[in-house]
Amino acid sequence: MISNQILQNTIEGLKGITRIDFCVMDTDGKTLASTFSEQEDYEEKVVSFVESPADSQVVQGCQFFKIFDEHQLEYVLMANGGSDDVYMVGKIAAFQIQNLLVAYKERFDKDNFIKNLLLDNLLLVDIYNRAKKLHIDTEVRRVIFIIETKHEKDSSALDNVRGLLGNRAKDFVTAVDEKNIIVVKELEPSDGHAELEKTAQNLYNLLKEDGEEEILIAYGTIVNDIKEVSKSYKEAKLALDVGKIFFGEKNVIAYSALGIGRLIYQLPIPLCKMFIREIFEGKSPDDFDEETLTTINKFFENNLNVSETSRQLYIHRNTLVYRLDKLQKSTGLDLRVFEDAITFKIALMVVKYMKYMETLEY
Repeated sequence: MISNQILQNTIEGLKGITRIDFCVMDTDGKTLASTFSEQEDYEEKVVSFVESPADSQVVQGCQFFKIFDEHQLEYVLMANGGSDDVYMVGKIAAFQIQNLLVAYKERFDKDNFIKNLLLDNLLLVDIYNRAKKLHIDTEVRRVIFIIETKHEKDSSALDNVRGLLGNRAKDFVTAVDEKNIIVVKELEPSDGHAELEKTAQNLYNLLKEDGEEEILIAYGTIVNDIKEVSKSYKEAKLALDVGKIFFGEKNVIAYSALGIGRLIYQLPIPLCKMFIREIFEGKSPDDFDEETLTTINKFFENNLNVSETSRQLYIHRNTLVYRLDKLQKSTGLDLRVFEDAITFKIALMVVKYMKYMETLEY
C-alpha cells in the first residue's frame, strides 16, 4: 500500500505541472491526499461512483476516475474540471498512481522475500524460484549490515537509509523487528574487508550527520550465493551483540574481527561462573580497586611491556613491578608471563560477558 504522503507528493507534483487540483480518496469517500484549498464532503458522490460500472465520470464539474490494484478497486481520483483537457490529465494522473501501486507492490513482494530469506523461512527450491520471479540475481557477492539506533524503526527510517545508500536497485533495506535496520548490499567482485569497513563507516557518518544518535553498525562475512544471505545476517547479529559487550568503544563491528569474544559469547553461564571461581578462588575482578584495574588494562594495551606501561601511567617502573607482584600474590597469576596473562585476559572478558547477560535478565 502506498503511503498517504507519497500520494500527496505525487498529486502536488502533478498540480505543479498542470495547475489542476486533484484529490485521492478511498472507496468510502474518505480523503487520503488533496491539493484543494477547501475540502468538501464527497462521500455520497464517491460511493455512487464506486457502485456504478463506469471507470470515469463527470460529477458537478469534476472528473472522477477509478484506480485498481490488479482487479481490486483501491482509490478514487478526482480532478477539478469537466473539460476534455482535465479528463486527459486526470487519466494521466490515474495511470501514474496505478504504476505507483505496481511498483510498491513489487517492492513489498521483494521486501517480504528478503525478510523470509534472512530468517531462514524458505525452502531451498523456493528461494531460487521466487528470486527468479522477482528478478533478483542469485549468484552475486552480498553482505549484511545491521544498523541499530536508539529510535524505533518505521517506514520513513527505512526510506532514509535507502536514500543514504543512493537508492541502488540491487541493494535491499528492510527490518525484521522494531530495533534494527538491515541492509542487504550487493558487492563488486573486487570488494573485500577494506571496502566493507569503508561502507559501514560512511553509513555511520551519514546517519550521524542526519541527526541519529547512539549508532552501532555490524556486518557479517561476504557470501556468494543468495541461499547464504541468512548466514551473513546471523553473523552480523552476533557481531552486534558481541560488540556491545567487548567493543563498547567501537561504532562499527565486523564479525571477522570479534576474535575470542565470539567464543566466550557462546559459553553457558554456569560454565563461566565455574571458570571464574577456579581462577580467582571465589573472588571477582570487580573486587579490584580502580588503580589495579587501570594498571591491568594499560599493561594489556601495551602488549605486556613494563617500560611503556609505566611511562604511560606516569609511574616508576618499580612501582608497576610492585603492583604486578601484589596482583600475583592475590590471584596466583603473573601478568608478565604470557600464559598467565592470557588466562587473566580471558577471565576479565568472561566477567564482562556475565555482567552483560545479567542486565538482559532484568
